[in-house]
Order: sequence, then C-alpha cells, then structure tokens
Amino acid sequence: MSTHSPFGRLLTAMVSPMRPDGSIDEEGARRLATHLLDTGHDGIVVNGTTGESATLSEDESIAMVRLVAETVGDRAQVVAGVGSNNTAHSVEMAHRAQDAGATGLLLVSPYYNKPTQPGLVAHCKAVAAATELPVMLYDIPGRTGIPFTTATLLELAQVPTIRAVKDAKGNAFGTSKVLAATDLLYFSGDDATTLPWLALGAIGTVSVVGHVAGREYAAMLAAVDAGDLAAAREVHERLIPAVEAIMTPSQGAIMAKAALVELGVIEHATVRLPLVESPPEHLEALRAGLKESGLL
Repeated sequence: MSTHSPFGRLLTAMVSPMRPDGSIDEEGARRLATHLLDTGHDGIVVNGTTGESATLSEDESIAMVRLVAETVGDRAQVVAGVGSNNTAHSVEMAHRAQDAGATGLLLVSPYYNKPTQPGLVAHCKAVAAATELPVMLYDIPGRTGIPFTTATLLELAQVPTIRAVKDAKGNAFGTSKVLAATDLLYFSGDDATTLPWLALGAIGTVSVVGHVAGREYAAMLAAVDAGDLAAAREVHERLIPAVEAIMTPSQGAIMAKAALVELGVIEHATVRLPLVESPPEHLEALRAGLKESGLL
C-alpha cells in the first residue's frame, strides 16, 4: 500500500468549537487543532459535516480554515470542505479556502437537488479546475441522496487534481473495483469501516472518533503498514465501545463535542440549531464507552 498522500493519512473532520452563545470559540479551535496534532494527526478536515458547515456562514467557514492553517503550520495538511449544491458557490469557496491556507479540498456530492451522474461529473470537474489544490471527493449518499457510481469515479479519476475519495458509502466490492482500476487514494469516511477499508487498500481515514482516539488510529495505521492485521484488529476491537458511543446515540458533531468536553479539550459542547446538545442518558453512555475503550 502506498503511504504517500497529499492530504495526510490520519485525518479527523474537526468540530467547530463554540461558546454558549453559539459564536465560534477561536481559542478553543486552536486548542483542538493542537490536540489533534499532538495525538498523531497529519491532516485536519475543516468545514466538513462534523464541523457544522451547514450552519456556518461563508466568512466563518473561511475564518476557520485560516485559523487552523495558522495553528498547524507545516505540521499537517488542512483540507477544507467546499461542498455545496450550487457549483458556482463551491467554486467560490474553493478559491477562498486556497487563499486562507487550505492545502486540499473536500468535495461532497451536491445534495437535495439530485443531479444526474453527468451533472455530478461536471460539478466536480468545475470545482477541481478552480484551483490547483488536490481534491478529495466525499461519497456519502446516506446524507446527500446521490452516490458516486463506479463509472463516475473511474471518469473523475482521470482529472489530475482529483486525487482521493472519502468513502462513506459502505460498498466494499465497489470500493475494491475503483482501487483496482485507478490511482485514487481511498479514505474510510465511517469509523465503523476504518479497519476493513484499510485491509482493502485504503490509505487512511477521515474520522470523527479521531477527536479522542488519534493515537489509537495511528497505531492501527502503523500495524496495517507492517502487515500485522492481528494488532490492527486489536485496536479496532478496543475502539468499538467508543465508536458506538460517539456515532450511534444521535449525531457525530454533537457527540464528538461532548466527548471533547469530557476530555477537557474544549470548554463547551454548544451546537447550532437544528442540532441540540446531548441529553443526560447519551452523556452517560458516552462516558461508559470512552472508559471501556480506555480513552477516559
């Protein structure tokens, strides 16, 4: 498996820390970015779904890119989410993200307006042509309603700046077909599939649980690189309670913020409507899962 990636290999889709009034907590964001660096990350995704990109203004989104880029310097790659269901808006955000210091772009398929596959190809080519930054496609039809079909991925793999796929589609055989036929770098986009996707040939992960388990995922990657699947499986199994506690009770951004508060990384678990903070029973299950995985 190739270990070279312009995005890094261990990435977390970073939450956007907020104060109780809902404003961006810039100091909290700096602390969090530093925490991710200190726990083994070589890439950070900013303004992904877990970063609550849907409820950040354009200026807030770009400010987050700039803040994280300034904080990490040359210690990690900064991948900016620029996805939209309006191609012109995505192109504009790509330009602004590059100017703010992003080193890569994350491009989700357009949501809600449900383009055809030729429309999806045209959308991705337009955004990829907007800058010279490497692009990671984000395939998550459970949220967008639109998958990247195998034929579409094979076509987009011919675009020089489209370099990778964050795969949250859950189609292992389809993923294998694209890996076998292209040079696209694959990243698990679902914490439950990180080890299986690495075993298929994925180069890394874009995690949510990585907010609190960076060292563990770094160990998993190292074990896979060394061909020690038994050691990688041990990490995978140890993290099952944490993955379940963060990803299943409600929503990743909500639970990741709550977990970071439990670990003392950020001060507040504030999220913006329509998201709401975790109820007591979810927090209790979260603490139990983190403890069982040895993270708390």
